[in-house]
Amino acid sequence: MADELSRVGKETCSEQVRRSHVSGPCSQFQRRFIQRVSLLRKLPTRFVLHPERKQKVAALPGNDQEAMKCLPEGDLDHCLLSKMDLRQQQISQTVEEVQKIVHLLTTEISHHDSRFEAVPASDTYNDSIKVLAPSLFHVTVPLRGLAGYKGVRTPRWRYYSLQGTKLSCPLRDPEGLQQWLETETFMKTLWQWHKVDVNIEGDIVPAKVLQIFQMLVENAVRTCHLSGKVTVLEKRTTVWVAVETSTGQVELELAPTVEIPTTWPEKAQWPRCLKRWPSPERVECIKSFGFNLVAQSTYHWQLSFSQAERVLCEQLDEDGGCRRRCFQVLRQLKEDVWCPGRRPVITTHHLQTVLFWTCEKYPHLKDWQVFHQAFLRLVRKLHRCVSQHFLKHYFVPKSNLFQSANPSELDAVAQKVAFFLKNPQLELP
Repeated sequence: MADELSRVGKETCSEQVRRSHVSGPCSQFQRRFIQRVSLLRKLPTRFVLHPERKQKVAALPGNDQEAMKCLPEGDLDHCLLSKMDLRQQQISQTVEEVQKIVHLLTTEISHHDSRFEAVPASDTYNDSIKVLAPSLFHVTVPLRGLAGYKGVRTPRWRYYSLQGTKLSCPLRDPEGLQQWLETETFMKTLWQWHKVDVNIEGDIVPAKVLQIFQMLVENAVRTCHLSGKVTVLEKRTTVWVAVETSTGQVELELAPTVEIPTTWPEKAQWPRCLKRWPSPERVECIKSFGFNLVAQSTYHWQLSFSQAERVLCEQLDEDGGCRRRCFQVLRQLKEDVWCPGRRPVITTHHLQTVLFWTCEKYPHLKDWQVFHQAFLRLVRKLHRCVSQHFLKHYFVPKSNLFQSANPSELDAVAQKVAFFLKNPQLELP
């Protein structure tokens, strides 16, 4: 089998040299390690990993004859990174356009209702915008006038509907990442949060907040003369808009968010005992950023840890490992081959969670020094989670991030990932 793979590799390299008009013979290293990685959208490519060697990975477009040539070993990593940079440039351009539109809309909304804060437009990084996929963004819209969070008071039953009428049976208690939001849990509140348009029996109800917010978004689109670029999408449980950009249409989830800094929720029992990643110093830093409560359901607010996750991502490879590169290649394969489309069942947040769990299980630098070993370990973890339809939230493990995902779509992704793991040298579907 090894001889056959070597023969195929040599023939492929020879064919590449002939078609690219590259002068001079290929070295043995070049013949064995010129590989084609799926890193450019809509181009038929192959992804090859040889577990018996510590190789670099090249990223070459499958039908670009000029690019199909033998590269020195030092150029392979550069080629891979250049393709990653191309994706990042495209995403950055889209984010720049999106944040200008979001800033206009939320500024107009804030003028009409002071409970909603304008999302700032930033020349560098805007942590209010999270890229879930190239055409799918999550945008947090901060809520103003809720300060001094002091935790949940004594539990009580809820017997109200969204219309304010009494129910004969109590509402379901929060589970997993869900939580009630009571005005009394804050030391300071604007009087508007006690109004009946958002408040029922002392609870700030996310469905009521979303109802008001959607009307404000619709009015802002008209007032800002953005009807030709922005469309409010109907029949969604949360507020979604479609935005036309120079790179194509993208969809944004606009999520009203209560930011609770310096406090860590009781449901997030993290870090887990005897875990070596991240370091205790980093843990304390991360927990100091607090958490958010996002309006994404009917009665319960959703816990979010976007700031904590961002800090974890920024400090991935302080020891010189290859965690970030593994994640980037995983994300590219997910977007191009395993789970493409405008509304993918697997998002960047899912991949990020898989990475965090893998980093916790393998905390040492030695586990992240050989790219192909670390990468395949990450792919196996993803396959296991997708196959089982179960991915634990990193900070609240009792919550399954695939709970609302379409099972058939997950099965389709699992099948593609299994095909890759069975033989990474095979042509990907």
